[in-house]
Amino acid sequence: MGQQSAALTIHVFSFGYHFSGVPADESGHGGGFVFDCRALPNPYWDEALRPYHGWEPPVIAFMEARPEVAEYAAHARWLVLQAARTYAELGRERLMVSFGCTGGRHRSVYQAERLAARLRAEGFRVALAHRDAGPRAEEGQGGGEGDDPGGGARHAPAAADR
Repeated sequence: MGQQSAALTIHVFSFGYHFSGVPADESGHGGGFVFDCRALPNPYWDEALRPYHGWEPPVIAFMEARPEVAEYAAHARWLVLQAARTYAELGRERLMVSFGCTGGRHRSVYQAERLAARLRAEGFRVALAHRDAGPRAEEGQGGGEGDDPGGGARHAPAAADR
């Protein structure tokens, strides 16, 4: 599918409720979607997974092995895609989607990464920011806040997800 809207940027965040909390909407219009990932299985409790982030293969494998995680992602994706298509048709410029978990390192990061990839595949411009996970080691992965869908700064690191 081609570019959905030249005007619309979908801002996708991950965050930790214990650290930075729900991101503020810089547009002043309030809101967007906030998905609470704390009911999903938590890689933090597996000591071998604790040092990893939601974008890294060991955590991805952990999350993808659990059907409830895929079901959660499918519901969130459906809601966001419906809104994104409507926003694009209306010529809106910003849609905000946030995923939170306790520490903002595993579950919320995994969900934000997956949704951002799907939105990009659907032709939407996406700005991705992990507020509490720290910087990614891989260049060109994800993205930060702003209009550059392929890059940008990450936010301060946080303690592990609990």
